[in-house]
Formats: sequence, structure tokens, C-alpha cells
Amino acid sequence: MSDDMIQALRLAEAAVFGATQPVTPRMLASLLPEDMDVDAVMGALEAAYAARGVNLVQVGGGWQFRTAPDIAPQLRKVVELPRRLPRVAMETLAIIAYHQPVTRTEIEEIRGASLSQNTLDLLLENALITPKGRKETPGRPTLWATTPAFLAQFGLNDLRDLPKRDELLIDPTGPAPAPAPASVFVAEAAEAPAIPPEDEAAP
Repeated sequence: MSDDMIQALRLAEAAVFGATQPVTPRMLASLLPEDMDVDAVMGALEAAYAARGVNLVQVGGGWQFRTAPDIAPQLRKVVELPRRLPRVAMETLAIIAYHQPVTRTEIEEIRGASLSQNTLDLLLENALITPKGRKETPGRPTLWATTPAFLAQFGLNDLRDLPKRDELLIDPTGPAPAPAPASVFVAEAAEAPAIPPEDEAAP
């Protein structure tokens, strides 16, 4: 391995380690020498970390260090997990992810229940959703979509990595389980305060 490649690996490693958000190819391209192939550098760095306690993974359109999946359960013994998002927030987030851009009224129609402003505020505070313009209908309601932070939060590199809807359907030949909530995500890493019980009530 050339000295230039070694230096490029060190630079990329330091950039990812010090960043609070996924490091994008554009950011790396501005950091590495012009003649360096970003994908080649990150591929080599990913291979170097493949067997370690932390892995280099692609999430949110960039790279981040994440705990190796096989040792994560053991770390739960000593690492305090943040609180999960409430169920109503997770259901809302799942609907936005699969139907974006979507209005509040459309979310309520899909959920079959009213949606309080508290829920949207909670998702906004956690940077999981963002306004995406307005729908050209009477009243011009706000359209909602997910953010790059949403992708990083749930270990996705792209929205195309979301489970396909047919993968979430119940097998008609199998036993009929109890109805499942709209949420398809595990939100162990999402820090959020609990929403008061009146969240299900109309705003």
C-alpha cells in the first residue's frame, strides 16, 4: 500500500471518527487528494474495520462508525439505552417514510386517528422529518418528508433500503397474528420524551 493511500486512509478515518453526522462522498472528496478515489479509500477502510468492535457502514448517504452488530447485545449490559419514540410517533414516522411527501390530513386518514401537533413537534425536534413544501390544494397544507438524519437513525443509506411493502404483508397461508402497528422501525436509538396521553385526541 502506497504512502499516499495510507495517508488518505488516516484522513478519512479521522473525518468519520470526528463527525457527528454521516460523512458524505462530497465531504471526503474535498478532504482527500484530488487523485484519490473516494470509493476505493472507503472500501479499504471498511475492510480494515470489518472484524473490529466498530464497523464502518454506509448510512444516510455517507459513512459512519457503528457498533458491530454481534456485540451490541453485550453492550446493553453497561450502556444505557435512550428512550424509544412513543408508538404514535413511530406510526406517524412510518407513514411519512412510505408515503412522502404527505400532509397531516393524509397521515390521519392512513392511521385512522387524529394526529396532535405534539407528535409532529417531537419528530421535528429529533430531526427525523422536515417540511417539504405545500400541497397545491385548498388551504395549501404542509407536506412532510423524512430527513438524512432519519436514514442515519435507522441504519439506512437510502430510502430504497426501506423494506418493500410486500415484505411486510402477512402470509395468507400462515397463522393470523394479532394486528401489528404501522411502525416497522426499531427506535432504540431515538431519544425523545414521552407524549402525554391526550396525543390520540384531536388537537
